[in-house]
Amino acid sequence: MSPTTPEYNSEPMCTNAGVMGRRHVLSDEVWRDLRSQGVTRMFPERSVMLRQGSPGTHLLALTSGLAKVVCREPGGAKTWLAFRGPGDLLGEVSVFNGTSRTADVVALTPCVAVVLDAERFVRFVEERGLVIHLMRQALARMRESDLHRGELQTVPLVVRLARTLLRLAVLTDQMAESNAVRLTGLNQEEVAQAIGDHPPSTIRLTSCPGLAARPNGIRSTARCSI
Repeated sequence: MSPTTPEYNSEPMCTNAGVMGRRHVLSDEVWRDLRSQGVTRMFPERSVMLRQGSPGTHLLALTSGLAKVVCREPGGAKTWLAFRGPGDLLGEVSVFNGTSRTADVVALTPCVAVVLDAERFVRFVEERGLVIHLMRQALARMRESDLHRGELQTVPLVVRLARTLLRLAVLTDQMAESNAVRLTGLNQEEVAQAIGDHPPSTIRLTSCPGLAARPNGIRSTARCSI
């Protein structure tokens, strides 16, 4: 690597919509080198990519697809925590803490990820001096979670729905492609969980201007602007 090549991307880590951008923590070169440290694996739609309670023996570098992070409560209920997309690391917290996983990661669409051995990943991070940059990612995710919790208390339901769909469009890298954004793999219940609509109210996605529900997903037919 050239001495002048940055190990991280200096672009903002969060958009105004409050979602982590793709690989804004690591540079393209470091991301490529990191992926070369592991083995690529495909995860079918609705498969569990990482299981809550399992040891942090490895993590995943998600290269394509959309996943959700959910916590299984003792009574069987599931709490939505986050969506994750291409460029995200999955399961790195348990690797760094040396603890069991605190949530499930479920593939909402067919996903491709690189499986990285925990010890090899930690060694790579230390050798490349990436600890501070991964800390920045963790802090940005905390801000994202704080923003989401604040919205649940102060923002109307229909606005939370619009912002969630916008974040998903950013996460799946569709904002620059066209004015029409197609989100597959999500059902009404999962959207309701993400926007804090418990139990699901009578609001229907089809009642929101510019939004349309389809059997295989949700489609936004208008340009999103917050």
